[in-house]
Amino acid sequence: MRKENASPGSNLYLIGFMGVGKSAVGRHVARLLDMRFLDSDHEIEQKAGMSIPSIFKTMGEAAFRQMEREFIETGHPDGGCVVSCGGGLPIEPGMRELLLSKGVVVCLFASEATILERTSRNDRRPMLSVEDPVARVRQLLAKRLPIYMNTGTGISTENRSMHEVAAHVARAYRQELRLRAKPSCDDAQTQTR
Repeated sequence: MRKENASPGSNLYLIGFMGVGKSAVGRHVARLLDMRFLDSDHEIEQKAGMSIPSIFKTMGEAAFRQMEREFIETGHPDGGCVVSCGGGLPIEPGMRELLLSKGVVVCLFASEATILERTSRNDRRPMLSVEDPVARVRQLLAKRLPIYMNTGTGISTENRSMHEVAAHVARAYRQELRLRAKPSCDDAQTQTR
């Protein structure tokens, strides 16, 4: 696999619903771009010394959301990282703007059926520890999807190989960096005056 060197000044944040493949894709993209991979949930677990389900059970969701905010604000390097974000992270007030100020944001998505199939295999998802996880997935998707899709470039993981999705994410990242590097019309006019 050929590696693409990216600007170390811009992190890549992968957002999306649980089960869309953020961590798996993130690891692959990090190798492709020769960047460091971080998973926000894993980093929070390491710092707290307990699992996400334990944090939810003993400290509550509000405490976990604060840990997510702290991780994004100051808990990781300012550049050179691909960060897989927990599904609820960009939903909290101010987090969308914070992510966009910190780097490039790409939203991964999949169909409801795929998400249900993938999440049913994992019992470490506290948001789905309810009587009717299917109804909960539908409720959370309805609330979160518009926010996800309004935060960064959307890329489907549906019926695509890991390599294909990772290559598409890397292209979207590089394209966003190029767009950010171009001077705007206002900048060009200021420079010619």
